Amino acid sequence: MQNIVILAGNIGQDPEGRTTINNTRIVHFTLATSRPRYAEGKVLRDKDGYRVQETEWHRITCFNGLGKTVEQHCQKGMKVLVRGRIHYTKWTDREGVERYSTEIIAETVDFLSWPKREDDSRGANDPDDEIPF
Repeated sequence: MQNIVILAGNIGQDPEGRTTINNTRIVHFTLATSRPRYAEGKVLRDKDGYRVQETEWHRITCFNGLGKTVEQHCQKGMKVLVRGRIHYTKWTDREGVERYSTEIIAETVDFLSWPKREDDSRGANDPDDEIPF
């Protein structure tokens, strides 16, 4: 049995990182994925004929080197492909209430759009920069 998840979507917030007391780097970001909405076996369309989309949000967690790369090069709005596994957590809060959360532990994150550059805070690279002449 395997626990494998593959998600492609847009980053919903700039990645946020922290370092544990054991010196483990942990970086979190949200990922939005969309799919068409169906009714009676057919894709629903709006009044203009466009497909109606449903968006789901996923909490993504990256560790150590992958986390550092994501934190340095990713930003809100970028398209990425995340491969990883689903992780469920259960805990009791200070008031004694049981809490649950679900996250995706990323094994790889592939950039599907341009990563941000140090000199370009908007993240938009000029494709002409790649031409060698």
